[in-house]
Amino acid sequence: MPLSDAKRVKMKVCLVGEASVGKTSLIRRFVLDDFDDKYIQTLGTKVSKKELTLRESDGHGTLKIDMTIWDIMGQKGFRELLKEAYFYGAKGILAVCDATRRHTLDDLDDWIEGVYSVTGRIPIDYLANKADLRDERQIGEDELAQAARAYDSPFYFTSAKSGLNVEAAFKSLGERIVQERLARKVVVDD
Repeated sequence: MPLSDAKRVKMKVCLVGEASVGKTSLIRRFVLDDFDDKYIQTLGTKVSKKELTLRESDGHGTLKIDMTIWDIMGQKGFRELLKEAYFYGAKGILAVCDATRRHTLDDLDDWIEGVYSVTGRIPIDYLANKADLRDERQIGEDELAQAARAYDSPFYFTSAKSGLNVEAAFKSLGERIVQERLARKVVVDD
């Protein structure tokens, strides 16, 4: 069945990055359109779901995407321990750093390589979260662009607090996953 006849596509996406970069807050903003400034560390993994409606690339009709979003504890030891289970079946990644902590951008390479070791190359979008804290920024646009370019990825400065670019980033990743699947002529879930 051609994808244009399909009504729904299911996809698993994972958020990766160090502890307290705002992965859980980004998901909460995207799924619930809400923000809570109380920090609660993710223990293990948390799975959320959201349905997206996208225009098909030919401009005719819409496509429903059932996005399952996996949030993982941002500790390196935990990542290594459960990376097979966590990343298995992922179709895309949101690689999240904290715009106010430079080292969190550098650490994304290890996270991405961990994903690739399980999934192979899949679409990635780079997010520099906490963009609303302009006076505290340690990551500039050039640095973020260079890091994203290494993986042929788009990048966004986001704010889970204000909602800046959160919806756009998730939608962008969803569109890229669909385009890749079309290019491989995959119409049903792998």
